Amino acid sequence: MVLRLWQKSKNNSALNLPPGPWKLPLIGSLHHLFGSVLPHTRLRDLANEYGPIMHLQLGQVTNIVLSSPETAKAVLKTHDHIFTQRPFVLAAETMTYNFTNLANAPYGGYWRQIRKICTLEMLSAKRVRSFGLIREEEVSKFIRDLSSSTSAGSTVNFSRMFSSVTYNIIQRVAIGKISKGEDTVFPAIRKLIEAFVGFNLSDAYPSIKLLHKISTKRFKLERAHKEADKILQNIIDEHRARKASAANSEEEEDLVDILLNAQCQEDLQITDDNIKAIILDVFSGGNDPSANTVLWAMSELIRNPEVMKKAQTEVRQVFSEKGYVEEESIGELYYLKAVVKETLRLHPPGTFLARECMEDCVINGYDISVKSIFVINTWALGRHPDYWPEAERFNPDRFLNCSIDYKGNNFEFLPFGAGRRMCPGILFGISNVQFPLARLLYHFDWKLPNGMQPEDLDMNEKSGPCSDKAK
Repeated sequence: MVLRLWQKSKNNSALNLPPGPWKLPLIGSLHHLFGSVLPHTRLRDLANEYGPIMHLQLGQVTNIVLSSPETAKAVLKTHDHIFTQRPFVLAAETMTYNFTNLANAPYGGYWRQIRKICTLEMLSAKRVRSFGLIREEEVSKFIRDLSSSTSAGSTVNFSRMFSSVTYNIIQRVAIGKISKGEDTVFPAIRKLIEAFVGFNLSDAYPSIKLLHKISTKRFKLERAHKEADKILQNIIDEHRARKASAANSEEEEDLVDILLNAQCQEDLQITDDNIKAIILDVFSGGNDPSANTVLWAMSELIRNPEVMKKAQTEVRQVFSEKGYVEEESIGELYYLKAVVKETLRLHPPGTFLARECMEDCVINGYDISVKSIFVINTWALGRHPDYWPEAERFNPDRFLNCSIDYKGNNFEFLPFGAGRRMCPGILFGISNVQFPLARLLYHFDWKLPNGMQPEDLDMNEKSGPCSDKAK
């Protein structure tokens, strides 16, 4: 181990690397990330000291941290062709069935094919619109449940209640109705995701296989994966049996049906494990980001009553004649859309974008070796003071009459990434945010409890790949 680390250090010393914090033997700069400060906040602070392109040696792995729109553009646009790969993470190998999901599959023919299927059959504008009835039914049920609880004077866990809404929407779109074990799907997937997230020491020392073999995280992940795998296989088997018997042939196909159809195509070999990997991808990538964005938006609105008033007035004026919120008219809610953008600026679904360098190159005059990991701090980009006046202030007005959007062309605002590996589910995710948010503002008046001040509202984040609200 010492010999390998020495060789790595020797190789790096010959390169013109970006500046970075001081290193210790064996662990490199790992110690700079220890403590209670969240990783994206700590990396922003280090970037303020060492610059927008920073070298961070974590064990054996060379990391290049980018914290400005210019450096992000260099990787995600100018040199995008050599940064199409996601980093190899040992835990992801288990969770993604050997990197066969959409998010982690190696860039190539298989990835392009499954992205095409998922985009056309689930994530295109036409398909997202077709899911409108599902959204309407699930959000209406949530509104009724919330109304009943508040009328009875009960305390509700808003985040937990709304998380079930986004989950139910995704379940109906991805796996449809299942006859057995429906209540076990969400807990099993949640347990697997919780086992996956978090720091794994073996990722900092990938050549030392023993670390992965003895990792307690690995054992926990494999147990959770085995449980989820059994449930997902039952879902696939039920769909296959239903398809063979031609039962419910009039029902609209869900994603599992579509992927089973793809199994019959000679030009694309999709196994059951591949289907399970894609299903997990849809749940993990679609549920928490949408639910978290609505939770953050409501928190920011309650904390800023003047903004709340403007958003609520707009929703109620647009739908005053109809008497209900209609998804087809959400496009008329310009201020609400600005609220969503401002929420995504301050609280992006993912705090980092990670890419692996596929060949030796030069970025901003610095030598970058193959296999280096680029970490783009999207949280820091959204709060960059050179691009966002009063960057820490929640101010949706900044997006009114403004061309900045989240489609990957404005590198100071990358909540969904950019380039070839940009999130393909933007329309699906945004629809699952804007419609329920409009309903919440239309049906309820919101304010802080008596005696509570805006600054008393807990706006802290939890540590993790998503900017989850702590409370």
